[in-house]
Amino acid sequence: MVSIKGGRKRSTTVAVAVATAGLALGAFALSGTANGADGPAEAAHAGRHAKPTVVLEHGAFADGSSWNGVIAKLHADGYPVVAAANPLRGPATDAAALRTVLDHIEGPKILVGHSYGGNVISQAATDDPDVKALVYVAAFLPAPGESALELTNKYPGSTLPDALDPVTYPQADGTTATDLYIQQDKFRHQFAADVPAKQAALMAVAQRPVAQAALEEKATTAAWKTKPSWDIITTEDLNIPPAVQRFMAKRAHAHTTEVAASHSVAVSHPRLVTDVIERAAHATAR
Repeated sequence: MVSIKGGRKRSTTVAVAVATAGLALGAFALSGTANGADGPAEAAHAGRHAKPTVVLEHGAFADGSSWNGVIAKLHADGYPVVAAANPLRGPATDAAALRTVLDHIEGPKILVGHSYGGNVISQAATDDPDVKALVYVAAFLPAPGESALELTNKYPGSTLPDALDPVTYPQADGTTATDLYIQQDKFRHQFAADVPAKQAALMAVAQRPVAQAALEEKATTAAWKTKPSWDIITTEDLNIPPAVQRFMAKRAHAHTTEVAASHSVAVSHPRLVTDVIERAAHATAR
């Protein structure tokens, strides 16, 4: 396990299906898997040395822009990247949405999930030989039969319930459903305490809600049982208690890195997150 404080090394002990087909096709184009401008021969030669495509899955109360700092650094290091849109409706439907993206990306892939996105990559990657590694970023690693809500409550420390702003709405079948937001005036403290105030305020406005039912839905598969995993544990997290994160990481035999960071560690520590992703890519390269 690697332990980090304030983003510096302290010690070492070792995303309903996609809304349109265009999204998946767009992800395919972004992945850099098509023939290059120099022609198929050059593309084939480059392909022998190509880096895996990094697929980023955001979690609840966030969107794809939460990965911007990580994307910039991965691109600078030569990695093709896709930040998938997570519907945040439930692990099964969200994993189906992510699978349509994965199926349009050729070659090896590294899946990265933040928070609830960990539930999604755990299901989407199951039985996919092209997914070489899983990277969990302040994320859930549920076992079959477990829900995000159940895991959050396994140990004390989450202050999320008191920060939530539930919005209930009618559905076509006459029932009601609830979407969950974080109250904007509590967003930074709860979700992004180590992110600059102005940036956290923008994140609060742009946050995407998660269906309450998604946090209660039980996982059916766990790709971490068969694929190598890396896990960034955030010790100042008020959403998923650090003790819960450690429990899940240990169970998954994940390579862990601990950092004194909020739940929004990809925003506050993009270099650290990028380094862990690249470590997973190097370790699983063919």
